[in-house]
Amino acid sequence: TVDLKYDDVSYATVHQSAFLRCGMMPVQPIKELWWFKIGASEERVYYYDPTSVDAALMKRARRSSRDNTSLEICPTQLSDEGEYKCRIVVWDNTGNSTEPSVPISKEARMILKVNVPPEKVEITHLTSGRNLSLRCKAEGAKPPADILWTKTSPDGVETEIPDLAKTREIEPAGELYDTAEQIFYQLEENEMIAKISCVVRHHNTNTTIYKNITFVSPAIQNALKVTIQRFAEPVLYSSIENQDGQDNKAGLVKISADPGFKVPYNTSVTLKASAPGVFPEPRYLWWVGDQTGIAGRELHIDNLEEDKSYYVLAENPLGRVVLEVPVHITTSDYSQWNDSSRDGDVIVDDTTGGLDTGAIIGIV
Repeated sequence: TVDLKYDDVSYATVHQSAFLRCGMMPVQPIKELWWFKIGASEERVYYYDPTSVDAALMKRARRSSRDNTSLEICPTQLSDEGEYKCRIVVWDNTGNSTEPSVPISKEARMILKVNVPPEKVEITHLTSGRNLSLRCKAEGAKPPADILWTKTSPDGVETEIPDLAKTREIEPAGELYDTAEQIFYQLEENEMIAKISCVVRHHNTNTTIYKNITFVSPAIQNALKVTIQRFAEPVLYSSIENQDGQDNKAGLVKISADPGFKVPYNTSVTLKASAPGVFPEPRYLWWVGDQTGIAGRELHIDNLEEDKSYYVLAENPLGRVVLEVPVHITTSDYSQWNDSSRDGDVIVDDTTGGLDTGAIIGIV
């Protein structure tokens, strides 16, 4: 008897060689060898008859030199993924050389999976003092790429950043996948320089990609330009204006102040963030300068003594926005106060001393 040796599932990387094993135990003289790709019907891939024919019916297919019956496909394309069948017909006389040989047919089915490493990796970031907001995106991979974040100390020691404050999104892009991960990280008091790396791993293709960002603290950037991914092409924004002149997601976030954005010296102020009609409900994180962030919809400021800019991060699984909220000291003349509510993406030229509130730092 003849047994076939094969793998139920084989893996290949696009543009490289795929190997589909179909060997015999013990090796017998071949009468015919067939390879098929199984779909709506059986598509012939290869046919071999030692007496007359050695034909690749698919141009990139050939018999493997390893055992003369297995199949190699090179270079592999994503369309090559699927189920295959090999059929081997051998001559067998059951060990009796005086009897005529009898053709025996054996078949085996197997799956070929084609992996695609990420074709593009982007990393974007926002900074305010010691607070860092970072997003890493790996595009066009199959299966979806894995992302992790590391921090390298000045002496070269690399450690993984914990999963705290991370969000991950995996979106299909045709037959491929885009993976994006966002983190919010705060530099420690003794960190003057931090090297943050986005590590994109693709296990089945042994692909590891590092993208590095080095921060020098303190670094408040009031006009940081950030590339965001909209539904079509990336759009460039800054904290000063919406570069493409269209509405953006920051307009969904509303900021209000009680009693107002301009207050007399030593007045307490409560800033409130909201996103009416947004689902899922965003989470909010407030901070000022190098202080630790405060989570929640509201930020209470006791006895304001000087002009300050506060920052709020609003995010849900669909996106995030960072807004700058300046609060000013003014006279005790209440008639000079401005409105106590502004939209997140509106910048007003207030000639009466009003406030440009909710300036966009950036959208990721």
